[in-house]
Amino acid sequence: MSVILASYGYDATIRFWEALDGVCSRSIQTPDYHINRLEITSDKKYLAAAGNTTINIYDIRNKNSNPVSKLEGHVPGSNINSISFATDNQWMVSASDDGTIKVWDIRSNKIESDCNNGSPINDLSFNRSSSEAITCDQEGRVKIWDIGMKRAVHVLEPGNEHVNLLSVTAAQDSSVIIAANKKGQCFVWSMDRNKGSYYGTRSFTAHNTYITRCLLSSDRKYLATCSADHSAKVWNLDNDFSLVQSLTGHAGWVWDCAFSADSAYLVTGSSDNMVRLWELGTSKIIRKYQGHQKAVCAVALNDV
Repeated sequence: MSVILASYGYDATIRFWEALDGVCSRSIQTPDYHINRLEITSDKKYLAAAGNTTINIYDIRNKNSNPVSKLEGHVPGSNINSISFATDNQWMVSASDDGTIKVWDIRSNKIESDCNNGSPINDLSFNRSSSEAITCDQEGRVKIWDIGMKRAVHVLEPGNEHVNLLSVTAAQDSSVIIAANKKGQCFVWSMDRNKGSYYGTRSFTAHNTYITRCLLSSDRKYLATCSADHSAKVWNLDNDFSLVQSLTGHAGWVWDCAFSADSAYLVTGSSDNMVRLWELGTSKIIRKYQGHQKAVCAVALNDV
């Protein structure tokens, strides 16, 4: 399994795709479970699906469609909006609109730590090499959490509007943090390592309407933004966030995206029921993955 590509649609189906030829190799029905985010372990053994109240973990190599484990502990009825595995795949961090961050021991399915944000959390970025989690919430705040100490060590606010921040992404060393809001704006903070604090470096309008997801590439060269305007855009951090590509072709909201390991490709999922693979050097659609009967709202890729 050199490449694992998965998607989830409102047709209550998780699909695994053959990345090169576009064929669906496996599907899992989840009729009673809506999913907000998918995450693949670094060893490609497990897929985690975060949704309403619980996190289901599936064995990618086992054809059994039942989850091998369930993580339960968020407030019943709440939506788990973001998840991230630790480097060793034995721990997971989740964030929910119940206003909490939870750290899970995957081996025991138990909650090891719990942080209370005080307002619904829309997204989370996890520094896998430390105990820092970065969240954005409905009150328009970005917080950097020391998970071990169970407290926010930095609070960042883009102006005084308190506009709902829908997505956040960060470099793996937390040196750069970017958050996006429902007005299509992105806000960028950088770390002052001498002072141990963050300062705002810039803001820009990436889209004219909702940004549904923002995501940094693993090499920190590019930022991808997905939007309700039916497009995804890629921005160059090394060239003052200049626009690299505007990826148009979807016929609906673009909900989620994932970079390839070499940052040369981007996978997107859209309300047009389609998953697309884009070559960023040319902005061409390399592959279309067709099979979902309703909107695709989550994608995950591991091609390492």
